Amino acid sequence: MSYEIGLEVPFYFVRADESWAGPKPRIMSEWAHARTGMELHPGAKIGSHFFVDHCTGTVVGETCVIGNHVKMYHGVTLGAKSTAGGQLLRGKKRHPTIEDHVTIYPGATILGGETIIGAGSTIGGNVFIMDSVAPNSLVIYDGLDMRVLNKSDKKAILDFQI
Repeated sequence: MSYEIGLEVPFYFVRADESWAGPKPRIMSEWAHARTGMELHPGAKIGSHFFVDHCTGTVVGETCVIGNHVKMYHGVTLGAKSTAGGQLLRGKKRHPTIEDHVTIYPGATILGGETIIGAGSTIGGNVFIMDSVAPNSLVIYDGLDMRVLNKSDKKAILDFQI
């Protein structure tokens, strides 16, 4: 567990406990956010072995589902595509699903309730995603174009240059 998420995750589990009522969960959220820089909504569903490095600027929305053994880095947003519907969207899935064994590098933005990041995928830094990604994919920018590669296709990965 990263040193900063050491504050946020324990509070997440306390805030997510539905037996708590009133302002206490929100106060705890604000206290943890001030110290970690991470917005982790208590409504998000998070699996085991969740790791966030540095936390700062990371946002995990209310209806987000995060699988087991997921690694995320700073500045990642797991958010909604739109809030234009306001209260009409309450109770609907608005945030992405991240399956097991996914790594998401800094600055990535993944939006939408129908967006699923398949198991074993790697999401490169600063990638903007609003559509689902197949399992075992590598998502990167190649110049101005985003590429989705199958990680088992070693030739395509070897041709990638920085």
